[in-house]
Amino acid sequence: MQHNPYELGLERNAANFAALSPLSYLARAADVYPNRIASVHGTLRRTWAETYTRCRRLGSALAARGIGVGDTVAVMLPNIPEMLEVHFGVPMCGAVLNTLNVRLDAEAIAFMLAHGEAKVLITDREFSDTIEKALRLVQKRPLVIDVDDPQYEGGKLLGTLNYEQLLGEGDPDYAWQLPADEWQAISLNYTSGTTGNPKGVVYHHRGAYLNAVCNVLAWDMGQHPVYLWTLPMFHCNGWCFPWTLAAAVGTSVSLRAVRPEPIFAAIKEEKVNHFCGAPIVLNMLNNAPAELKTGIDHPVKVMTAGAAPPAAVIEGMERMGFKVTHVYGLTETYGPCVSCAEQDGWDALPIDQQARIKSRQGVRAPMQEGLMVADPTTLEPVPQDGRTLGEVFMRGNVVMKGYLKNPAATDEAFAGGWFHSGDLAVWHADGYIEIKDRSKDIVISGGENISTIEVEDVLYRHPAVMEAAVVARPDSKWGETPCAYVTLKPGAEDTTEADVIAFCKTQMAGYKVPKTVVFGPLPKTSTGKIQKFILRNQAKELGSLS
Repeated sequence: MQHNPYELGLERNAANFAALSPLSYLARAADVYPNRIASVHGTLRRTWAETYTRCRRLGSALAARGIGVGDTVAVMLPNIPEMLEVHFGVPMCGAVLNTLNVRLDAEAIAFMLAHGEAKVLITDREFSDTIEKALRLVQKRPLVIDVDDPQYEGGKLLGTLNYEQLLGEGDPDYAWQLPADEWQAISLNYTSGTTGNPKGVVYHHRGAYLNAVCNVLAWDMGQHPVYLWTLPMFHCNGWCFPWTLAAAVGTSVSLRAVRPEPIFAAIKEEKVNHFCGAPIVLNMLNNAPAELKTGIDHPVKVMTAGAAPPAAVIEGMERMGFKVTHVYGLTETYGPCVSCAEQDGWDALPIDQQARIKSRQGVRAPMQEGLMVADPTTLEPVPQDGRTLGEVFMRGNVVMKGYLKNPAATDEAFAGGWFHSGDLAVWHADGYIEIKDRSKDIVISGGENISTIEVEDVLYRHPAVMEAAVVARPDSKWGETPCAYVTLKPGAEDTTEADVIAFCKTQMAGYKVPKTVVFGPLPKTSTGKIQKFILRNQAKELGSLS
């Protein structure tokens, strides 16, 4: 065996190796720029030094209550400073952060609390109705902590103590440690559930660290960006932007409700220069009254993902003077891992042509090792001809650890050494991918995934429904909305679209409810399988819902 001198006496040690964790970004921000503003929430301003102290108090208080490695801390919070703080304070004590989708119903929340074995739940008064119902459904009630935000009126306190009281129990000089292993879990994010119950996607410290700085590079953010939280921080940990903002020592501007007035006001008053959002947010801003759009005299960068944004939406934003970057990813890839990286010469193209190019999903982001469009069975890459359809595959450090307590689903997702996205795309000659369909039949509405199987399950519970199938229908506001095709039982022919929609509203979160119901026989194969591709075409022919 040949001797390798580069392995002799050159072992890793405390002087030359540290586990990668976004907690390091927070410590550096507080050390180097202690007086820079980290959080803005109405009249509230907190510096990075103050934020670091509060995060240390949180980590210390949780540790004192027995929370540590392998424990889950769930949070049901809007985009407020406390939501930023839990991204650091929870992993400081070794625990795993589970950010809950605030749009979900009590049953879904209860499932996540139970499946993730949450020891602590930090929640806001705004969601007290849902959380109160969810807590009745779980066998083991977690320690409940209330965030009592004075900017919200209504709701009620459910917890043993409030967030500020919990911080009061903590040590501002808490000697937190980096994880013993950077592969250690940092967060748990539930998918919307394509086949029944949602799957728990587990992120590690290494991936969070790398995707945080990947955002800086892919978006050319530089240092000290001012970032407006139009993207839900619960969604893929806000695409890792809480950690990104610590790396870039930026400012988080909170936004409890995503509406044109406060968005444009914040851009003008706080000099916001970066924000993210689904195409629905961009479309909302495009269609805002002209008087709201005046007075913006600085560059603003926008990152968008979710349902592929129509070229017209991107064009509208560019005409307003906002620079749009289109990205793509999944919960399983820490959010964005593909970016429509802009090339020299694009700016010289007519704006409508620019918009068409920018509506493609793009190329691998700086920290993503592998991206390909390939045959889903053989994993043979498809020709880069812009026509041949294949599945999108990724690999690298910004792919999840796997699915919590679901080794079979994890193995299936990673078969062949690549992550199987389930999204179908073409590969262009310039290396950019463009998604054409979703093999899992997911509906992406307002940036949120909706399982057609889940909606169909509810439809089948209606006493008048004999058969049901759900597909996506184009929607000018939401990108896509669920469209239900229903065959009624004999004798139930007087059932109306309004009847079906009203029933669904009692069974699931509002955004999952079909906006369109079409009655009639369903197209099937000779073996009785519903032919969804026919229904998808029919839904497109219905035109865009507005």
